[in-house]
Amino acid sequence: MSAGGGRAFAWQVFPPMPTCRVYGTVAHQDGHLLVLGGCGRAGLPLDTAETLDMASHTWLALAPLPTARAGAAAVVLGKQVLVVGGVDEVQSPVAAVEAFLMDEGRWERRATLPQAAMGVATVERDGMVYALGGMGPDTAPQAQVRVYEPRRDCWLSLPSMPTPCYGASTFLHGNKIYVLGNQPCPLGSVESFSLARRRWEALPAMPTARCSCSSLQAGPRLFVIGGVAQGPSQAVEALCLRDGV
Repeated sequence: MSAGGGRAFAWQVFPPMPTCRVYGTVAHQDGHLLVLGGCGRAGLPLDTAETLDMASHTWLALAPLPTARAGAAAVVLGKQVLVVGGVDEVQSPVAAVEAFLMDEGRWERRATLPQAAMGVATVERDGMVYALGGMGPDTAPQAQVRVYEPRRDCWLSLPSMPTPCYGASTFLHGNKIYVLGNQPCPLGSVESFSLARRRWEALPAMPTARCSCSSLQAGPRLFVIGGVAQGPSQAVEALCLRDGV
């Protein structure tokens, strides 16, 4: 099946990053693509921060992260980019939370996570940042859920997820956060958290339990694609979402 639209689906090549990296953290803010941290050629976490001006196709170096890290989560809060958790140079999860102030070009430290974690899933709603799961220093998946209040610069605890996991896929739909378990072993769990009632609900499990899968929200459906079950999976499954509290 051919796709119409001519160049609408053409790839656009931008200048390469100044710094090679893997497991970097990316964020988009006001026409700028930020690439933060990650692991460099030596396999060690970086404090390097760079931004691509998408209009002029130019890269600029930003002030380095106060904490070198890889695999962190990032959330845009207005003119700030909040970087949460990750792993440090000795492969240990970190609790550091730092905010890059776009207008001022500098970093500020924020209240740390209650527990160090990598593979944290984050969602922003109404200026609040929800951090779900992760993997702690004991390498066990976490079930903790925390919410960050920027005005008070503090993390508050919310009811824990029924299923501990890290690297989870999270989506907002209506007044709920949906979490699809992803690591460390094949999981079929799908759970939702009501922001109004502040409680969890277990939803029908995925027909194919798996980890390292890809997921995507398309309208009222959550698609789960591929991954690893007993081996590489070809499964493509979708959950129909519903509105409500």
